[in-house]
Amino acid sequence: LQQEASRRLGSSVKRTMMLAQRLYEAGHITYMRTDSLNLSDTALAQAETHIHDKYGSSQHKQRTFKTKSSGAQEAHEAIRPTNFSKLSAGADESQKKLYQLIWQRTLASQMVEAKLEKTTLQVANNKSQLVFEAKGEVLVDPGWLAVYPGKSKDSLLPKCAKGDELKDGLIEAVQQFSKPPARYTEASLVRKLEELGIGRPSTYAPTISTIQDRGYIAKGELEGQPRDVKKIELKNQKITEVVEKENHGSDKGKLIPTDTAMVVTDFLVKNFDKVTDYKFTASVEQKFDTIAANNTPWQDMIADFYKDFEPKVAKAENISRKDAGGMKELGTDPKTKRPVFARVGRYGPMVQIGQAEDEEKPKFGPMPEGKNMDSITLEDALKMFELPRVVGQTEDGEEITANVGRFGPYVKVGSMYASIKPEDPFSIDLESAREFIKQKKEAEANKYIKTFDDEGIQIINGRYGPYITDGKKNAKIPKDTEPAEVTLEQAKELLEKAPARGARRRYSKKKS
Repeated sequence: LQQEASRRLGSSVKRTMMLAQRLYEAGHITYMRTDSLNLSDTALAQAETHIHDKYGSSQHKQRTFKTKSSGAQEAHEAIRPTNFSKLSAGADESQKKLYQLIWQRTLASQMVEAKLEKTTLQVANNKSQLVFEAKGEVLVDPGWLAVYPGKSKDSLLPKCAKGDELKDGLIEAVQQFSKPPARYTEASLVRKLEELGIGRPSTYAPTISTIQDRGYIAKGELEGQPRDVKKIELKNQKITEVVEKENHGSDKGKLIPTDTAMVVTDFLVKNFDKVTDYKFTASVEQKFDTIAANNTPWQDMIADFYKDFEPKVAKAENISRKDAGGMKELGTDPKTKRPVFARVGRYGPMVQIGQAEDEEKPKFGPMPEGKNMDSITLEDALKMFELPRVVGQTEDGEEITANVGRFGPYVKVGSMYASIKPEDPFSIDLESAREFIKQKKEAEANKYIKTFDDEGIQIINGRYGPYITDGKKNAKIPKDTEPAEVTLEQAKELLEKAPARGARRRYSKKKS
């Protein structure tokens, strides 16, 4: 489901499971966190009836499937519609598209094979030993493709017979370039995890979401670059050579590992080689299955694991941040004569002049936009130490500086910061900087709906709606109450009833 929704609908695995959850809650599909391939007798009967009525009895073929994994979660049925007569379901267009995919795929699994006529033409001549081939296919009987059609159209060949002469049409020779292995998409990563036996259907979406949320993986945004491609054409007994443009190097939508991921992976592989081995997770899954089947005491499995793992943890505790941070020396700063490094810090990739052991404290700067540990040069790094840059002054005479922070480029006036994405802090002009500051001030002004200065209480327009705060506690405003009309007495009463900031509901465990 996750792979096919990604390929056909362009949906991320996280979004696919969210939409499937909505369909399941509404009763349109069966449980979706399963890798079972089993269909109930009720489902098989419904599918058969629908195929007979819509496509004819000759198109029905009851099938059963077996999972590749011995530890598959087969307590549930395969993901399927709860009612095959419901051709469309879902609260919005996205849910309807996913439901249609599930409906089509399930019905297609109970239909006859598609029949294709494949043909290969071989073209030779008496002046050369080279033989040209043309391959194509024609759909004779659609079978299950009538319900779940493929994306590509038939590659039709002309009617011909052995001995026919090839008419002079157009023959092309196109320059080809070698390509590196393709980066993973979310769909291909799910397929790889499945092949390696790592995780379960219920863990694929949160795993892929987590590595993106924590900055280990970023979605590629590079559109690619044009390059020249030579093409030789033979037409009307004339050979012509042309040069065309093609786009290459695009990584849009692909999963790109960040510098943080590289450093963390190198550290884990070096110090915890057994745990980071692909086979480790699959073997643990199998051990969990034997524990679930009461064939292995869980204490034995955990003891066996910690026997080797605990000493590695103890050893890794003594590794310095410098050794773990993957520092790369870029050269020497011509001004201070101190070494310049690129490294991964607490908040991600950064550049540094000097070392912690030096008498003078090191200087730190952000990683330049579009650069990483592999591509950054000494010149790139030194430029970042020219920040903060003085852009000018506000109309009131306050100094405006531009810089790059954890969340991107910004301008600063006094204690106020204003994001300037997608502007460059090295080139932003005074007029643009003032406009960003103006927008920030307007946003700040609209943030406060009402204030009770004497009591230190404010009604703020927050990210998730208006709320009351005294700096220590936050209180929600009832839906039927207009925020601007809340009185001081009402605000105090709501704050008194509100839980302390950061408080968590505690659940007591029953003793057995």
